Amino acid sequence: MVHHEAVPHKPVGPADPTRSPRYAGLGTFARLPQLHQVPDFDVAVLGVPYDGGTSYRPGARFGPAAVREASRLLRPGYHVELDAEPLRTLQVVDAGDVDCTPYDIGQAIGQIEDHALTLMSPDRRVIAVGGDHSIALGMLRALARVHGPVALLHFDAHLDTWDSYFGQPVTHGTMFRRAFEEGLLLEDRSMHVGIRGPVYDRDDFLRDHDFGFQILRSTDLDTLGVPEAIRRIRERVGDAPLYISVDIDVLDPGCAPGTGTPEVGGLLSRELLAVLRGLGGLDLRGADVVEVAPAYDHAEVTSLAAATVVFDLITLLATRAEDARAEDDGAMPAA
Repeated sequence: MVHHEAVPHKPVGPADPTRSPRYAGLGTFARLPQLHQVPDFDVAVLGVPYDGGTSYRPGARFGPAAVREASRLLRPGYHVELDAEPLRTLQVVDAGDVDCTPYDIGQAIGQIEDHALTLMSPDRRVIAVGGDHSIALGMLRALARVHGPVALLHFDAHLDTWDSYFGQPVTHGTMFRRAFEEGLLLEDRSMHVGIRGPVYDRDDFLRDHDFGFQILRSTDLDTLGVPEAIRRIRERVGDAPLYISVDIDVLDPGCAPGTGTPEVGGLLSRELLAVLRGLGGLDLRGADVVEVAPAYDHAEVTSLAAATVVFDLITLLATRAEDARAEDDGAMPAA
């Protein structure tokens, strides 16, 4: 991915924090340039302020703004654990927000799809910041039009493969069932991670298996550990084109209180980041980070977790691009 020649010049990075303090200036993601400020880009961070599909606590429509504000705290020059300088490798931009109606779910998902398509190409990636989880359907529809069906790696407390809520076929708990039915997913390559808590019916898990998912429950990490979880994910995804969807409620409410449907017993932020950082080299084509509801947050805890996840996803894209360039130059990719 993104080892094309579309951005041959030195990438334009964030504002210099030694000249302009991180709390000052325009509040783009990590203070990166806006879309119109660069001639081309590799990765776009796209806000999707929509929460018309939520079933419990509303407020994720304010998530993109909160994540951008929390991202000021990031120091995005060098990722220590992944030994990468992602913003020197890729041109990353803040693409602003999707304009979508708050009153019609179907129309909103269509607007998300259409807007995302204007940013996507075989060599460009989009990371969406929600918004509730229903936005993932619009992203997957757009992605399938560019890349075809993808493997889905879904971090969440909930399956999100129910049939409907109150007669609505598209909500934040049903969109992956719709995605499967529409042929957007590679059923033998997709996986849920972090699932926990009670469900409406024991058959929910049987039906989910019919949609081609494997499950790593939150409690599985207690017995398997992070390295084995990473191994199983990598084995499941293989070399398939991949979409990563991170519902911030995959984290325990102690790490992410600002979300719409919190479930106790979740992953620690350290565990989530460790798993993500073990996925280098996978063929990541797009991603979303969703369900930040800042009205329920405290001290930007949830927003900062989400911003860090977005930065880690950008860094995964950068390390894959560096490996591809090393191969093109005849060198061995980094281990």
